[in-house]
Formats: sequence, C-alpha cells, structure tokens
Amino acid sequence: MQRWRGLEDIPQDWGRSVVTIGSYDGVHRGHQLIVGRTVERARELGVPSVVVTFDPHPSEVVRPGTHPPLLAPHHRRGELMAELGVDAVLVLPFTAEFSELSPAEFIVKVLVDKLHASAVIEGPNFRFGHRAAGNVAFLAELGATYDYEVEVIDLYVTGAAGGGEPFSSTLTRRLIAEGDVDGAAEILGRPHRVEGVVVRGAQRGRELGYPTANVETLPHTAIPEDGVYAGWLTADGERMPAAISVGTNPQFNGTDRTVEAYAIDRVGLDLYGLHVAVDFLSYVRPQRTFDSIESLLEAIADDVKRSRDLVAAYDAR
Repeated sequence: MQRWRGLEDIPQDWGRSVVTIGSYDGVHRGHQLIVGRTVERARELGVPSVVVTFDPHPSEVVRPGTHPPLLAPHHRRGELMAELGVDAVLVLPFTAEFSELSPAEFIVKVLVDKLHASAVIEGPNFRFGHRAAGNVAFLAELGATYDYEVEVIDLYVTGAAGGGEPFSSTLTRRLIAEGDVDGAAEILGRPHRVEGVVVRGAQRGRELGYPTANVETLPHTAIPEDGVYAGWLTADGERMPAAISVGTNPQFNGTDRTVEAYAIDRVGLDLYGLHVAVDFLSYVRPQRTFDSIESLLEAIADDVKRSRDLVAAYDAR
C-alpha cells in the first residue's frame, strides 16, 4: 500500500481512482463498510482505491484545544486500511489555510486535479470544505461536471455497545473513557490499542516481583479509565498476554497517570526504548489502595490469574 503525506506526494502520473474521505479514527466497523465498498468499487472499475484523511484532526485547527482523544494514530490506521485492501492512503496536513478552501475548491484541488476520481464513496453525514458547508448532495452535483460518481453508504450499525447507539468514533471514545473496553471492541471489531515507547518508571513493579513496561503513550491517545485490565503487550512482533494497570498508582502516592503492562509468565524481558502496543481485552477491577503490601501482592496475583484466564478464553474462541 502506498502512503502519501500531502498532495505533492501523489505520483505525477497517477490515473483514475476511487476515493473516500474522512478522519476514520479507529477504522471501526462503520468505517469498514465505507472503506470496504471503496475497495470493491475500485476493483469493479479496475482502478486503485484511495483513502484521504487529515492530520491533525480538523477540530484542532478550527477550534484549538478541542482535539479529541485518538483511537488510532495514523500509522495504525494505515495498517488497518492495508488489511482492508486499500491501495493508497493520503494524509492531508490540515492547516488554517486548508480549512479555508470552499467545498468546490476542495473537490477540484483534491479529487479532480490530483486523484482523478472516478467514484467517491461516503457516509450520509459527510461534510467538507470551509465551515463544513459541503455535503454529499453537493459532492454529487459537482460529480456531473467533473465526471465522477458518488455512492452513499448507510453507516447505521448498532449492537449492545452503548445501549444500542449507532456505532461511531464518539461513542467508542466514551466507552473507553468509562473503562468499557468490551463495548469499544464490539464497535472497533478488535480490542482497543494504545501505543508508545517503554520508559523507565519508579520500578516498583520489579521490586514487587511483577516488572511492568511503563508505556509513554502517543499524544492525544484515548486511554481507558483508571483500573486493571486483561489484554496483550506486543513488542518486537511478539504478542504476550498481559495484566495492564492504568492510573496514578495511589498505593505509592503517585501523581502521573501511566499505562503499565506486565507480560504474564515472562522473565527477563528488556523492553526499554522499544515502541510497543498494548491491547485492552477486558476490565478486571478499579484502581484502589490496600492496607498492606501483602494485601497488594495478593490482589496483583489475582489480577494476573484473572488476566491469564481471560486472554486464554478469548484465544480459545
């Protein structure tokens, strides 16, 4: 899959393509419907499929300070798009100048002049251009002028998550913030992932016999509510069952909020400086303090057992 950063990265000889545009944060099951149809239509027409997305999130430029927590960084979205069969991902730097483009200017600059769109696939609520003035009706109207078709995909996907609300990135963020990683996984179609570099912490886990990878998460990452979770730690391509702690470590009067993962039944791991991924499978318990180190150790041992069992049960499905 090709990855482009900005319009200038698109090959000069790029021909016709089928395009979809959006933030696509999380590439959840609703997004997958649109992207999947984009790939399918491209194959029907015998041309490449292209996903266009933005960095930073448009809200941060239009309303500074409102950047939403991210469900997936751009490199992860690219991996997920590649798994769906996408041929190219174009990340457009979203600047104040870019936000001033009218809907018509956006269409000509991106879809017509650079991507030579044969078809554009979108959800019914797609908005674009200055002040989000453009919609799918306007997109289709200009399609008659610039020789591209528009197909609108119904995004109304629901499940038990969120009490039956339609799947969306906003709902997924809310569930993660509440610690409902099971509900988030239903929407995403996979466990929620947090990434970052392993840094040195207070090393109390090592002193207690449970050394953890202290993950310095990427900016704006959507981090679950404080508590203990079962999941996986992936490092150097190896996926290991893990007990994960999120919070400030109140047992030792901590103040910094951290994500720490203990790789279950692994000894002698040296992960410092590595970029790792932490996948959240299930909530185990809230974060709390204990009246003694012995009580804390008993709780950690139970956390590890429950996490081991939850991961094993999931893998056995």
